[in-house]
Amino acid sequence: MATLFILHLGGSSIDSMVLSGLALAFSRLIDNSVVVLENIFRHLEMGEESGVAAERGANEVALAVLAITFVTVVVFFPVTLLFGVSKYLFTALALGVVISLLASYLVAVSVVPLYCSKILRGFIGHAHGSDPQIVSWGARFHTRFNAGFERLLQHYDNWVRKALDRPKQVIWGFAAMTALSFAIYPLLGVSFFPRTDAGQFVINLKAPTGTRIELTDSYVNKVEGIVRQVVLSSDLETIVSNIGVMPDLSSLFTPNSGMHTAFVQVGLKEDHKVDSFTYMRLVRDRIARNLPELRTYFQSGGLVDAVLNQGAPAPIDVQVSGADLSTVNRIAQQLTQKFRSIPGVSDIYTPQDMDYPALQVNVNRERASQLGLDPKEVIDNVITGLTSNAMIAPAYWVDPKSGNNYFVTVQYPENQVKTIDDLKAMPLRAPNLKLPTYLNQVADVSTILSPTEVDHYQLQRAFDIYIAPSGEDLGNPEKAISKVIAETELPANVRINVRGLVRTMKSSFASFGIGLLLAVLLVYLILVAQFSSFIDPFLIMLAVPTGIVGVILTLVLTGTTLNIQSLMGIVMLQGMVVSNSILIVDFSNVLRGEGHSAAEAVARACRIRLRPILMTSLATVVGLLPMAFKLEAGSEAYAPLARAIIGGLLSSVVLTIFVVPAAYLLIYRRREQAQMQTPVLEAQ
Repeated sequence: MATLFILHLGGSSIDSMVLSGLALAFSRLIDNSVVVLENIFRHLEMGEESGVAAERGANEVALAVLAITFVTVVVFFPVTLLFGVSKYLFTALALGVVISLLASYLVAVSVVPLYCSKILRGFIGHAHGSDPQIVSWGARFHTRFNAGFERLLQHYDNWVRKALDRPKQVIWGFAAMTALSFAIYPLLGVSFFPRTDAGQFVINLKAPTGTRIELTDSYVNKVEGIVRQVVLSSDLETIVSNIGVMPDLSSLFTPNSGMHTAFVQVGLKEDHKVDSFTYMRLVRDRIARNLPELRTYFQSGGLVDAVLNQGAPAPIDVQVSGADLSTVNRIAQQLTQKFRSIPGVSDIYTPQDMDYPALQVNVNRERASQLGLDPKEVIDNVITGLTSNAMIAPAYWVDPKSGNNYFVTVQYPENQVKTIDDLKAMPLRAPNLKLPTYLNQVADVSTILSPTEVDHYQLQRAFDIYIAPSGEDLGNPEKAISKVIAETELPANVRINVRGLVRTMKSSFASFGIGLLLAVLLVYLILVAQFSSFIDPFLIMLAVPTGIVGVILTLVLTGTTLNIQSLMGIVMLQGMVVSNSILIVDFSNVLRGEGHSAAEAVARACRIRLRPILMTSLATVVGLLPMAFKLEAGSEAYAPLARAIIGGLLSSVVLTIFVVPAAYLLIYRRREQAQMQTPVLEAQ
């Protein structure tokens, strides 16, 4: 409720990321309350009154709970360094989690002790005074659970004491495990955002250059037939095809660049059984076998990909820029052939063609001037005769009855110009023209090969090579592409740049990495201020690499890429794993202050704090399982985040309860030995 109230005051909307943040925060909201409750119950078991137990139990863990809250909040600092799509994605999530955790802290240190002092009095008395024959099933379950948990505690106590007998071996074993996990890091794929099923896909088609539109239409019919054969009838909803390009405003909104190009958009039903990526792979293979003369490029056609790619059709766009189009085209074709052999690349597409049949009209300026014409008037006559004057001299007519606007255009009849000779015999008209004049009198018409489109980037001519990966991994294909580009010899004034989603991904990951390091530093400084020590925060921060080990193993085993979502999971994981080691180190210091040795203090702290550690960690894991297994609609976008947290949290729980005690003992046992030797030296 606190999160919703703050969002309302700030004018923020409740979107999917806010709800995801609340879902993630919900599993951590009980952490602070569980820690306080567990400590209060410990004092009740010691025979204290409920009011005294509530006060003392809450005061004992107040510092630890405050540290846990601050640590979990400050790890979201990297979000402030993000930019672009990443910033808009995670700002709402971070805000939802942070506000929820701050509210949970206030409840844990104020409301929970108050209710414990009033309610647990009657509950404890009832539980101890109940007749064993009529005790409720809940009490019986509680008794059996405690008995089983006590057996687990006994086993854990034996294991942790064995670990404390060999603390150096435990630390070296952990170091070896960490090194091994980083050794398998190269097996991880890298992407910017998890791949999501858009429920549709788009096939860009390109027939041999110069293909008539009738033949292109025949090719499109064959492709539609393949789609109907591959896609289940129960999954297929619509097929929409667009062939060729018109010389009007519609040319601005189509990827087609000539009569030989087309695109086919396939829509799937909402409850389709097979995902769109599987259908794309099957259709691509079938077209390659049956229609090898076609060049194809597949896109998901989804809004998410369009936003992430910033409108570009591909996540990797290799641009070859230069003034000489023929040289640029030659280099682009060479690169295209090399890129096709790169593993992990499925589609390569170059929208520009240099061999499109065209007619070139060379105006004899001197002859035209003598007849009262200028070159612009000559070309305007040609354009008007062949494609209408709608683009060069638009005119409108308003229907007086309906008020609708209509283009009024002039154009030759469709069959009037069939040959080049017909074009040469075209009569020309102009205000200053006195005598009848034909095109062949002022211009030469010849056939040439021309580019279908001339693209520019920052005023420079550029050829684009669109590259789509076969899977979600962008990192490995990008490395191979960069290697090919680096080995390519370029003429003067020709440049190659890699643009698209990979560029955004690398920039975002760099800023995220810097933010992550700063977050770790901030967490350490906060712990230094909380514990008034430089050693204890270092011991607590040992939990961070224990979580990273689990993250890497989980992502590799589940085939999940390292993306912006899994990185966000690593950020959130820092606060979670550190909170577990805070409980151990803080209570160990309390027991040492009561006169226990370092070994006995850390062993007892581990035994007593195991219950809240397991409860909070398992609650988080269980809460994230539906998201990790993609059981909800749209959860594939958040599955990497959940998997990173689950894997890191499980490994951290297993490793922290052994590694942190071993490191704690190594440091404080040495201090105890130094303190024992100091009086002896003074006496001498």
